[in-house]
Amino acid sequence: MTSLTDQTVLVTGANRGVGREFVRQLLDRGVAKVYAGARNPRSITVTDPRVEPLQLDVTDAQSVAQAAEIAGDVSIVINNAGISLVAQILSADDSTLRQELEVNLFGPLAVTSAFVDGVVERSGAVVNVASVMSWVALGGSYSASKAALWSATDSMRVELAPRGVQVVGVYMGYVDTDMTAGVDAPKVSVDDVVLQVLDGLEAGDSEILVDEAARQVRAGLHLPVRERYEAIIAANS
Repeated sequence: MTSLTDQTVLVTGANRGVGREFVRQLLDRGVAKVYAGARNPRSITVTDPRVEPLQLDVTDAQSVAQAAEIAGDVSIVINNAGISLVAQILSADDSTLRQELEVNLFGPLAVTSAFVDGVVERSGAVVNVASVMSWVALGGSYSASKAALWSATDSMRVELAPRGVQVVGVYMGYVDTDMTAGVDAPKVSVDDVVLQVLDGLEAGDSEILVDEAARQVRAGLHLPVRERYEAIIAANS
């Protein structure tokens, strides 16, 4: 259980969508400071004396190291930055998969590793924003990267829970952001996503299933693979 009052929080990908909403709602919950991480810190639009724009490219080791030096007082890390390019997993050109892995898997690992000592010292928390696509392979390369993040989140929990750190995995279907602008399907709002994540964080949750899509898919993971994918394979035949 992690109270947000007076905490110092790092949010990656804080310049738009879910990340920007994290910054706004964290302020409403009484945090002491939010480091709003973005490749271009001038793109941070939330204005509040408690918000400090922070240059952070999660795929660049030097950028991550410099951010950790500047923001040495962080107690909660929210790994929100992500990309969705969605290529076929067996594409001869694996550049898309590699790019998604760099941002969606290696980015959270690099950021968490850089800040972990301070988070442990303050008995803080790590929040990894994954996806329902972690559990169902409808997104090709994107699903592979988010499935890897799901596994990495569990591994982080095994390593960090004994050291007093709460590790939270977040899973949801489509969110109403620029990334899903071309998707004709039910979407959850960014404010609802963040509200549920912060509520779950403060309640001590390890896993947050934001919407019905995530809850349904998660509930079916015990089923045989053939049964889980039969309808999907038939639809693509």
